[in-house]
Amino acid sequence: MPRAVPPAFRRALIACTAALALPAALAAQEAAPTGLSLELNAQEQLEKGCKLSFLARNGHDGDIAKAVFETVLFDSDGQVERLTLFDFGTLPAGKPRLRQFVVPGLQCDALGQILINGASTCEAGELGAEACGNGLTLSSRTDVEMMG
Repeated sequence: MPRAVPPAFRRALIACTAALALPAALAAQEAAPTGLSLELNAQEQLEKGCKLSFLARNGHDGDIAKAVFETVLFDSDGQVERLTLFDFGTLPAGKPRLRQFVVPGLQCDALGQILINGASTCEAGELGAEACGNGLTLSSRTDVEMMG
């Protein structure tokens, strides 16, 4: 026959469980991105140019139907190499998306910085056009610096 758990022990067990769960819940909240974030995740030299891989995360409450960013590529000496448009397409809320762009004639090892000059196009419904720019977070997992 099972023994009854004393009420004081039960309360202490619930308090300990809650205390252990709280840091995980806070970490999950901190990890959830707000706004839009673009991460230069990788670069790969191809015969025809440099392939740039970006991880985009839409932390808004709604989808972005179309996001096109005016992008400036700088060489390793800080000189403008080219100005181009990167079309990130549809960015659904809460779902990371990988977007890849091959920049013809560019040597990856000559790339020093990428400047996101702003959104050329941002179709975001009720979120408005500012959804692509306000609070935009940029980061890089490569030696190439992201600026914006």
